Amino acid sequence: MGSAELINDNCGEYLIIKTRKRMFGIIKKLFGGGPKVDFAQLKANGAVILDVRSPGEFASGHIKGSINIPLNNIANSVSKYKKDTTIITCCASGMRSASAKSILTSKGFTNVFNGGGWSSLQSKI
Repeated sequence: MGSAELINDNCGEYLIIKTRKRMFGIIKKLFGGGPKVDFAQLKANGAVILDVRSPGEFASGHIKGSINIPLNNIANSVSKYKKDTTIITCCASGMRSASAKSILTSKGFTNVFNGGGWSSLQSKI
């Protein structure tokens, strides 16, 4: 069971809590469930908004000033940005933007935020 800790719950049953906490932490990091992010402040400070939907989706509506780089192109299309650029990713629902955040982080970008769905993000900025 890896690094899980077994803890007696005084009823004779054992709980594996350390692994659950770690898994929950990973899920929170991936989907942006951590501390509240002030997206309006990030944008006011010059954050780049990357919309990772397809060009057709982007054409049907997007945040003014956002840049469209489809998720399947993101790894090869962000070299023009410095690694410390503040980037907010968005898509239709938050799934692709979470993947984009993960890709960018793995490429060494240090200030990446998952903005979730673009229409929801638009209301926050």
